[in-house]
Amino acid sequence: QVQLVESGGGLVQPGGSLRLSCAASGFSLDAYAIGWFRQAPGNQREGVSCISSTDGGTYYSDSVKGRFTTSRDNAKNTVYLQMNSLKPEDTAVYYCAAALKTPYRGVCPPPYDSWGQGTRVTVSS
Repeated sequence: QVQLVESGGGLVQPGGSLRLSCAASGFSLDAYAIGWFRQAPGNQREGVSCISSTDGGTYYSDSVKGRFTTSRDNAKNTVYLQMNSLKPEDTAVYYCAAALKTPYRGVCPPPYDSWGQGTRVTVSS
């Protein structure tokens, strides 16, 4: 079964860190740009980052630039989102996404069409 599976969410204090993982099942991630998104209660889904497959280029929203880092380990078929200096406003469900149904898959941002189930991040003291 082709799917993306996020993990690594949890409760963390402000200023803390978490690392989220996005593991691919049923396909190899190495040909795909992978994006991270988040959605807080009552808010629209927000793009957080993207990592391309062609040159490994990374892109971040202004709200997380300098605090979050996305990376990929193709040998583990996994993409990561390292989140540092977390703030209460980072609280959300985080999703990874890819364009699995189109050949335009490797460059950020791709036309995302497949999403994981999400992992919840809560930043609170």
